[in-house]
Amino acid sequence: MSEETVPPQGGGPAGQPKGLLQQMEELMAALNADLSALDADFQSAGGSGRASVDEADVG
Repeated sequence: MSEETVPPQGGGPAGQPKGLLQQMEELMAALNADLSALDADFQSAGGSGRASVDEADVG
């Protein structure tokens, strides 16, 4: 009988698997950075952004 070992997924520089909480914190930090950049783009454009959302919903 042969058994295959599956390496743990994820992992940092040392190959250790990350905890779920650490993964969630990193994802939230990335999401916050993306939302901040998107908000800055909207602020600099001077628009509310609602027109593009309304147009996408029609159809």
